[in-house]
Amino acid sequence: MTTTKRKSLSRYLIEEQRVHNNMPADLRLLIEIIARACKHISFSVSKGLLDDVLGNAGTDNVQGEAQKKLDVLTNELFLEANEWGGNLAAMASEEMEHIYEIPNRFPKGEYLLVYDPLDGSSNIDINVTVGTIFSVLKKPESSHNVSNQDFFQKGCQQVAAGYAIYGPQTQLVLTTGRGVHSFTLDTQLGSWIQTQEDMQIPETTAEFAINSSNYRYWEKPMQRYYDELIAGETGPLQKNYNMRWVAAMVAEVHRILNRGGIFMYPTDSRTPGRAGKLRLMYEANPMSMIVEQAGGAATDGITRILDIQPTSLHERVAVFMGSKQEVERVTSYHKEAQK
Repeated sequence: MTTTKRKSLSRYLIEEQRVHNNMPADLRLLIEIIARACKHISFSVSKGLLDDVLGNAGTDNVQGEAQKKLDVLTNELFLEANEWGGNLAAMASEEMEHIYEIPNRFPKGEYLLVYDPLDGSSNIDINVTVGTIFSVLKKPESSHNVSNQDFFQKGCQQVAAGYAIYGPQTQLVLTTGRGVHSFTLDTQLGSWIQTQEDMQIPETTAEFAINSSNYRYWEKPMQRYYDELIAGETGPLQKNYNMRWVAAMVAEVHRILNRGGIFMYPTDSRTPGRAGKLRLMYEANPMSMIVEQAGGAATDGITRILDIQPTSLHERVAVFMGSKQEVERVTSYHKEAQK
């Protein structure tokens, strides 16, 4: 895409609405508000110690994890930015135990917003990449008052999903069901400018991302797959692989979108009875929609993630996503073990 042909996020969304009939006006306006919130978060993240926003907040989230100051701040920024627009009925956040209904003083819309305001926040204090993940659902028409049940929709019912990544450049990656497109924040103009279109994940790869220090806790099929990866060209896969690990899902998926790979966060025995560590609604579903729209695959080891029926706001799930060939391989090992 040449410089002269680059378009702003606003123009891209308007064309999706008018030319491609891919979204109603309310959804377009909602995505613009989300993008503005991400812009504000990017600014707050970049200030760091200058604004005394690093370190722990002294509180825990609903999962019992220590919250960073920026976890709390970015969650508040997302709420404040989105509550008044008239496009939403309610929001749900990884940082809040309960859903947040739009206050009566504001008009209410027909969409539900699900988000992780600051993915990878453990990286904040060391100035490593973090991001924001979001998912948009349509509120069931039969529902008058919003409840948790309204949010319990399969990932395949998402109408939009995306993430912002706060790295050397701030980028917004978005899908509304017609491919995956990337926009870079031009800090001089204050605008999101489209810099990549129709992003595609290579079907094969020689790169994987996993926290291998947990190997002893993994299930047998995961250990089998990992052993094959590190066996290299003399092993059954007959090629050498490189391992990457940033400890931020946004960074891992962004790398895969740009050059391929597989990201894995499997079930392990440290927490018996828990399916995985990552949250189905706040992380796995939106990222799975993006990955599939880019030609990749995403499963929990057995089932396509977008086909999983959520049963609670903070449900967790094992995750295998990225280049299709490798996701299918590790999924087949889990299925064999299950039989």
